[in-house]
Amino acid sequence: MQDLIHIKVNDEEVDVRSGSLLIDALTDNDFDIPHFCYHKDLGTDGNCRMCLVEIDGQKRPQIACDTIVAEGMSVRTKSEATRKLQKSILELELIHHPVDCPICDQAGECKLQDYYMDYGLYNSRLKFDKNKRGKKQDLGSNVILDQERCVLCTRCVRFFPTITKTHELGVFKRADKSVISTFPGEKLKSTYSMNIVDLCPVGALTSKDFRFSQRIWFLKPFESICSGCSKGCNIFVDHTKLKDKDDEIFRFKPRRNVDINKSFICDYGRLSYKKEKTNRLVESVNNINKSLKNTIIDSKNILILASPMLSLEELEYLKEFASKINASLSGYAPRYFDNEFADDILKTCDKSPNKKAIEKLSINSKKEFFNECFKNCDTVIVCENNYFEQNQELLEDKISIGLFSHTQESQYNILEPIKSFYEKDGTYINIDGISQTIFSQLNKNSKKPTIAEVLK
Repeated sequence: MQDLIHIKVNDEEVDVRSGSLLIDALTDNDFDIPHFCYHKDLGTDGNCRMCLVEIDGQKRPQIACDTIVAEGMSVRTKSEATRKLQKSILELELIHHPVDCPICDQAGECKLQDYYMDYGLYNSRLKFDKNKRGKKQDLGSNVILDQERCVLCTRCVRFFPTITKTHELGVFKRADKSVISTFPGEKLKSTYSMNIVDLCPVGALTSKDFRFSQRIWFLKPFESICSGCSKGCNIFVDHTKLKDKDDEIFRFKPRRNVDINKSFICDYGRLSYKKEKTNRLVESVNNINKSLKNTIIDSKNILILASPMLSLEELEYLKEFASKINASLSGYAPRYFDNEFADDILKTCDKSPNKKAIEKLSINSKKEFFNECFKNCDTVIVCENNYFEQNQELLEDKISIGLFSHTQESQYNILEPIKSFYEKDGTYINIDGISQTIFSQLNKNSKKPTIAEVLK
């Protein structure tokens, strides 16, 4: 842990980490510092000059994003001099910016909009026509660029060489004609390209997928994790309830966790929210009735097939339930592994969120164990495991019960809907052994049961 030092901010004593950037020290202690170009996971660039502060002993205001804290430093963030300079900088940003907030997807979470309101730049002094720049340019990878809204913070440009180690965007032309764009004849190719939409502090970069689908202020976010692979990237789930409908997810956004995914997620995980609202299993097929349920429980040869998509609590329940009815429990799930999916940034070859929990609970996931148990069983209870999607014929001489949140092609004797991944609370252990508990706010009044409620 870094040593703490003492500085003064607006005459208030504050403890900060030695060696940290002043802008981080200030924002970590809830002091609002306007900025466009700086980002914790991209580092200092120093081109927007909005984060100016006054420091005792310095002749002129300094940018907080390129200043290291020092013991005894005295800082003023809201002095008349700094606000005057920031107001002038902001006026330069607004000279060629279109007044289209009512139709901009970024409205409601736009830094330029926020600072405009904070600094009261309500009367334009513009005496000439605005520069015309590109509108609705498709950069590829679900990213749309409106060059006329860009403030040239260059976060998007710096993202590629810094994070993906590619060079896909550049700044072209000069002075007030400068624009962000891809290189001639090229499109964005990185499977992390949509992160630049989050990085953009204004409405220049928007998501082709989310664009014009919902207003920001109608969305309700809750903290969760991505279920796309075993990395367990932290996300916000933005959802809302439309009239006469269930809660609907409109997008996933990355949630900063420096130990797992920093501020980023892959495009596959970002768009995986669509699975949540497609092919939902709404009602039972061949409902479980009491006599049939008793017949199953009384069976002497039952196999329960668990899934690495289940939470730690659900897996613990299945282990206890299997012991209670003297059933075999397998965690065999080969169809979640895809070696071609993995990369050296965030994506792993295990496309499930909780394989580590199966290992922690010592649930046997070996192929040989599964094959032996399946060969000898007369009843199989499949819990969110997709193994039989391509092995339907194996179920023909078995009593098969499928507990799923989404429709399966397999012909189960009994098919029961349960809560989906983002509708339930639970704990998940990622590939690095980090345990994360999530609490859902989606469809809290849903009548869909949990696995425990179906099998109790």
